[in-house]
Amino acid sequence: MLFLGIDVGSSSVKLAVLDGNTGSAVAATQYPKRELEIQSPKAGWAEQDPDVWWQCVKSGCAELFERFSVDPSAIAGVGITYQMHGLVLVDAQQNVLRPAIIWCDSRAVATGDEALAELGSDYCYEHLLNSPGNFTAAKLRWVQQNEPDIYARIDKIMLPGDYIAMRLSGQVTTTAGGLSEGIFWDFKQNQIGSALLKLWDINPALL
Repeated sequence: MLFLGIDVGSSSVKLAVLDGNTGSAVAATQYPKRELEIQSPKAGWAEQDPDVWWQCVKSGCAELFERFSVDPSAIAGVGITYQMHGLVLVDAQQNVLRPAIIWCDSRAVATGDEALAELGSDYCYEHLLNSPGNFTAAKLRWVQQNEPDIYARIDKIMLPGDYIAMRLSGQVTTTAGGLSEGIFWDFKQNQIGSALLKLWDINPALL
């Protein structure tokens, strides 16, 4: 039984096929062979095209299956890890609306600080276990305030790993862990954090 592992990093996409019986690596590669480009239209900004990640996944899989003679029908499961806190936006047809705002982008720092002041540190640390900071929710708020035409077309927001899962399956899904890294999860109530969404007028259906 074989398993495919995909790691969507900001420098490359790494892929490996593991033998489920022994835990050993059958094959491994990465794409691109050089470092992925990070676009920085302004100081402090960091963006990547999610479709580039997908093209790297496809190229990497092709190499694993062809060069290492891995039978794709033998893959019993796929695991995805990824660069955290990125923001991918898609419309109702699952088309990407803008480059992903990735983990090292700092444009939304002040936005998160404002939310911390509004909600209070007691609430944030008891319910969210963190400050809204520069996490995914703050990046979404930045788009809402600065790119309203794009924001109006959003059907779903995703983390980088969720985007690759969508391309593989056609389904948009996430987890409580994924929501928590975006500061969307209320750990005290064990549900989506309604206070932050209400403060920023974010529709929970986008999550």
